[in-house]
Amino acid sequence: MQESRRERKKRLTRQRIVMAAIRLFEEQGYEQTTIGQIAAAADVDPKTFSNYFRSKDDVLFVDAERDFDVLLEAIARRRPEESPGEVLGRMVQEYAAYRRPLVPDREPKELSATSRLMLTTPALQAKGLYLLLEAQQRIAGELLKAFPGRLDPITAAAMTGALIGAIQQATLASVQLGRTQDEMWEASRRALDVAMHGLLSVRQATEEPL
Repeated sequence: MQESRRERKKRLTRQRIVMAAIRLFEEQGYEQTTIGQIAAAADVDPKTFSNYFRSKDDVLFVDAERDFDVLLEAIARRRPEESPGEVLGRMVQEYAAYRRPLVPDREPKELSATSRLMLTTPALQAKGLYLLLEAQQRIAGELLKAFPGRLDPITAAAMTGALIGAIQQATLASVQLGRTQDEMWEASRRALDVAMHGLLSVRQATEEPL
Protein backbone atom coordinates (compact mmCIF):
# COMPACT_ATOMS: atom_id res chain seq x y z
CA MET A 1 0.00 0.00 0.00
CA GLN A 2 1.40 3.38 -1.01
CA GLU A 3 2.24 5.77 1.81
CA SER A 4 0.18 8.95 1.82
CA ARG A 5 1.77 12.37 2.13
CA ARG A 6 0.32 12.76 5.63
CA GLU A 7 1.62 9.35 6.72
CA ARG A 8 5.06 10.13 5.32
CA LYS A 9 5.15 13.45 7.19
CA LYS A 10 4.22 11.71 10.45
CA ARG A 11 6.82 9.00 9.91
CA LEU A 12 9.57 11.55 9.22
CA THR A 13 8.58 13.62 12.26
CA ARG A 14 8.75 10.54 14.45
CA GLN A 15 12.14 9.61 13.02
CA ARG A 16 13.41 13.14 13.67
CA ILE A 17 12.32 12.95 17.31
CA VAL A 18 13.92 9.54 17.76
CA MET A 19 17.25 10.62 16.29
CA ALA A 20 17.29 13.84 18.34
CA ALA A 21 16.58 11.89 21.52
CA ILE A 22 19.31 9.34 20.88
CA ARG A 23 21.82 12.11 20.21
CA LEU A 24 20.92 13.91 23.45
CA PHE A 25 20.89 10.71 25.49
CA GLU A 26 24.39 9.95 24.22
CA GLU A 27 25.73 13.47 24.72
CA GLN A 28 24.35 14.31 28.15
CA GLY A 29 22.88 11.10 29.56
CA TYR A 30 19.40 9.61 29.57
CA GLU A 31 18.41 10.80 33.05
CA GLN A 32 19.61 14.35 32.38
CA THR A 33 17.65 14.72 29.14
CA THR A 34 14.16 16.20 29.30
CA ILE A 35 11.26 15.89 26.90
CA GLY A 36 11.46 19.63 26.35
CA GLN A 37 15.08 19.33 25.23
CA ILE A 38 14.23 16.49 22.87
CA ALA A 39 11.36 18.48 21.35
CA ALA A 40 13.60 21.53 20.88
CA ALA A 41 16.36 19.46 19.27
CA ALA A 42 13.82 17.87 16.91
CA ASP A 43 12.27 21.29 16.18
CA VAL A 44 8.80 20.25 17.35
CA ASP A 45 6.45 21.45 20.07
CA PRO A 46 6.45 19.41 23.32
CA LYS A 47 2.78 18.64 22.60
CA THR A 48 3.87 17.09 19.31
CA PHE A 49 6.28 14.87 21.20
CA SER A 50 3.39 13.72 23.41
CA ASN A 51 1.32 12.90 20.32
CA TYR A 52 3.95 10.32 19.32
CA PHE A 53 5.38 9.08 22.63
CA ARG A 54 3.98 8.67 26.13
CA SER A 55 7.40 9.12 27.79
CA LYS A 56 11.02 9.55 26.83
CA ASP A 57 11.82 5.85 27.21
CA ASP A 58 9.16 5.09 24.58
CA VAL A 59 11.44 6.79 22.02
CA LEU A 60 13.72 3.75 22.00
CA PHE A 61 10.87 1.25 21.82
CA VAL A 62 8.98 2.60 18.84
CA ASP A 63 5.89 0.65 17.77
CA ALA A 64 6.51 -2.27 20.14
CA GLU A 65 2.80 -3.11 20.28
CA ARG A 66 2.44 -3.06 16.51
CA ASP A 67 5.52 -5.27 16.26
CA PHE A 68 3.82 -7.75 18.58
CA ASP A 69 0.72 -7.68 16.38
CA VAL A 70 2.76 -8.48 13.25
CA LEU A 71 4.45 -11.42 14.96
CA LEU A 72 1.27 -12.87 16.43
CA GLU A 73 -0.77 -12.40 13.26
CA ALA A 74 1.83 -14.38 11.32
CA ILE A 75 1.41 -17.32 13.70
CA ALA A 76 -2.38 -17.06 13.60
CA ARG A 77 -2.20 -17.51 9.81
CA ARG A 78 -0.68 -20.97 10.20
CA ARG A 79 -0.85 -23.02 7.05
CA PRO A 80 -2.15 -26.61 7.37
CA GLU A 81 1.13 -28.15 6.22
CA GLU A 82 3.39 -26.08 8.49
CA SER A 83 5.17 -27.45 11.55
CA PRO A 84 5.65 -25.25 14.66
CA GLY A 85 9.25 -24.53 13.65
CA GLU A 86 8.23 -23.57 10.14
CA VAL A 87 5.59 -21.20 11.51
CA LEU A 88 8.17 -19.48 13.70
CA GLY A 89 10.60 -19.21 10.79
CA ARG A 90 7.97 -17.63 8.56
CA MET A 91 6.98 -15.29 11.41
CA VAL A 92 10.52 -13.89 11.56
CA GLN A 93 10.72 -13.49 7.80
CA GLU A 94 7.38 -11.69 7.61
CA TYR A 95 8.36 -9.43 10.49
CA ALA A 96 11.65 -8.51 8.79
CA ALA A 97 9.83 -7.73 5.54
CA TYR A 98 7.44 -5.47 7.46
CA ARG A 99 9.94 -3.80 9.76
CA ARG A 100 13.02 -3.27 7.64
CA PRO A 101 11.57 -0.58 5.31
CA LEU A 102 10.34 1.38 8.35
CA VAL A 103 13.71 1.61 10.10
CA PRO A 104 15.63 4.80 9.24
CA ASP A 105 19.17 4.34 7.96
CA ARG A 106 21.72 4.67 10.75
CA GLU A 107 25.48 4.67 10.73
CA PRO A 108 27.31 2.05 12.84
CA LYS A 109 28.17 4.76 15.38
CA GLU A 110 24.46 5.56 15.86
CA LEU A 111 23.58 1.88 16.24
CA SER A 112 26.36 1.50 18.79
CA ALA A 113 25.15 4.54 20.75
CA THR A 114 21.65 3.08 20.99
CA SER A 115 23.06 -0.26 22.11
CA ARG A 116 25.17 1.38 24.83
CA LEU A 117 22.14 3.28 26.09
CA MET A 118 20.06 0.13 26.29
CA LEU A 119 22.78 -1.80 28.12
CA THR A 120 23.90 0.88 30.57
CA THR A 121 20.71 2.76 31.51
CA PRO A 122 18.75 0.91 34.24
CA ALA A 123 15.34 2.25 33.17
CA LEU A 124 15.94 1.20 29.57
CA GLN A 125 17.40 -2.15 30.59
CA ALA A 126 14.28 -2.88 32.64
CA LYS A 127 11.87 -1.89 29.88
CA GLY A 128 13.83 -3.78 27.23
CA LEU A 129 13.87 -6.94 29.34
CA TYR A 130 10.17 -6.61 30.10
CA LEU A 131 9.28 -6.26 26.41
CA LEU A 132 11.56 -9.15 25.45
CA LEU A 133 9.96 -11.47 27.99
CA GLU A 134 6.47 -10.31 27.05
CA ALA A 135 7.19 -10.98 23.38
CA GLN A 136 8.40 -14.50 24.10
CA GLN A 137 5.41 -15.34 26.31
CA ARG A 138 2.91 -13.99 23.81
CA ILE A 139 4.55 -15.79 20.90
CA ALA A 140 4.63 -19.07 22.83
CA GLY A 141 0.98 -18.63 23.77
CA GLU A 142 -0.03 -17.96 20.18
CA LEU A 143 1.97 -20.97 19.03
CA LEU A 144 0.02 -23.18 21.45
CA LYS A 145 -3.24 -21.81 20.07
CA ALA A 146 -2.10 -22.55 16.53
CA PHE A 147 -1.34 -26.20 17.42
CA PRO A 148 -4.03 -27.23 19.92
CA GLY A 149 -3.29 -30.59 21.49
CA ARG A 150 -0.16 -31.02 19.38
CA LEU A 151 2.30 -28.84 21.29
CA ASP A 152 2.95 -28.60 25.02
CA PRO A 153 3.73 -25.35 26.89
CA ILE A 154 7.32 -26.32 27.78
CA THR A 155 8.23 -27.10 24.19
CA ALA A 156 6.55 -23.94 22.90
CA ALA A 157 8.47 -21.86 25.47
CA ALA A 158 11.77 -23.54 24.61
CA MET A 159 11.31 -23.06 20.87
CA THR A 160 10.38 -19.41 21.30
CA GLY A 161 13.26 -18.69 23.68
CA ALA A 162 15.79 -20.36 21.40
CA LEU A 163 14.64 -18.34 18.40
CA ILE A 164 14.23 -14.91 20.02
CA GLY A 165 17.39 -15.30 22.10
CA ALA A 166 19.46 -16.22 19.05
CA ILE A 167 18.25 -13.21 17.06
CA GLN A 168 18.64 -10.78 19.95
CA GLN A 169 22.19 -11.85 20.78
CA ALA A 170 23.32 -12.00 17.14
CA THR A 171 22.06 -8.51 16.34
CA LEU A 172 23.56 -7.13 19.55
CA ALA A 173 26.94 -8.68 18.73
CA SER A 174 26.78 -7.20 15.23
CA VAL A 175 26.14 -3.71 16.62
CA GLN A 176 28.89 -4.01 19.23
CA LEU A 177 31.34 -5.05 16.50
CA GLY A 178 30.56 -1.82 14.66
CA ARG A 179 28.87 -3.52 11.71
CA THR A 180 26.54 -1.73 9.32
CA GLN A 181 22.76 -1.79 9.50
CA ASP A 182 22.61 -4.20 6.55
CA GLU A 183 25.08 -6.47 8.34
CA MET A 184 22.90 -6.33 11.44
CA TRP A 185 19.94 -7.63 9.42
CA GLU A 186 22.19 -10.33 7.98
CA ALA A 187 23.19 -11.29 11.53
CA SER A 188 19.52 -11.78 12.40
CA ARG A 189 19.08 -13.95 9.31
CA ARG A 190 22.04 -16.07 10.36
CA ALA A 191 20.62 -16.38 13.85
CA LEU A 192 17.33 -17.60 12.37
CA ASP A 193 19.24 -20.21 10.39
CA VAL A 194 21.07 -21.45 13.50
CA ALA A 195 17.87 -21.56 15.53
CA MET A 196 15.99 -23.41 12.78
CA HIS A 197 18.69 -26.02 12.24
CA GLY A 198 19.83 -26.42 15.84
CA LEU A 199 23.06 -25.96 17.74
CA LEU A 200 24.69 -29.05 16.24
CA SER A 201 24.35 -27.59 12.74
CA VAL A 202 27.19 -25.14 13.54
CA ARG A 203 30.32 -27.12 12.71
CA GLN A 204 32.91 -24.36 12.35
CA ALA A 205 33.32 -20.61 12.21
CA THR A 206 31.18 -19.08 9.50
CA GLU A 207 33.29 -15.97 8.98
CA GLU A 208 36.94 -14.97 9.05
CA PRO A 209 38.25 -13.75 12.43
CA LEU A 210 38.66 -9.99 12.76
